[in-house]
Amino acid sequence: MAISTALWSFALVVGLLTLTPGLDTALILRTAGLGRRTRAWGVVLGIQTGTLIWGALTSLGVTALLTASHVAYEILRWAGVAYLLWMAVRMIRDTFRQERPTIDPAEARAGVDTLVGGWRQGTVTNLLNPKMGVFYVAILPQFIPAGAPHFSMGLLLTVVHIVLGLIWSGVLIASATALSAWLRKPGARKILDRVTGTVIGVFALRLGLSD
Repeated sequence: MAISTALWSFALVVGLLTLTPGLDTALILRTAGLGRRTRAWGVVLGIQTGTLIWGALTSLGVTALLTASHVAYEILRWAGVAYLLWMAVRMIRDTFRQERPTIDPAEARAGVDTLVGGWRQGTVTNLLNPKMGVFYVAILPQFIPAGAPHFSMGLLLTVVHIVLGLIWSGVLIASATALSAWLRKPGARKILDRVTGTVIGVFALRLGLSD
């Protein structure tokens, strides 16, 4: 397999994966929909940081240990379940509290709309998903041509995944930002948080019940 063929083939596979709605999509849409554009890009960069780490570890052969060790996989899996459930419960719980009459734009400047906060959330969410590691172990080596440097080619394929993720995330953020004025209304925000919290909770349960 030529390098160019491998890149295009891998781009097709991860492109379809990127377009499939999931946990990352829910986090990005909710954050951008609440008018926190800076934090939304932080979430995106955090998710892609996690992707880069998974790709680098797979290229080094480290993530193969994750699939080989039942204990290591289970520890990471239940850590991910706990984190996602905590995020989902907190998100849904807050919708039942007495809400403010307005959403003050100064709230974002006070620390809610921060790049670092979003990056931290995106990175942790991605790294605590062991299925990302399993996906890379199963898929990445198949697209590394025989004779190609394993580590550098693995990183190049991972960069393709990251670029596609950034492009699609830009589309999601632009779409959610266009509706942010409506989504920041108390009633709409409550619905958004409950839907997003439910989606995250479902992903947590699926991760916990998966074999």
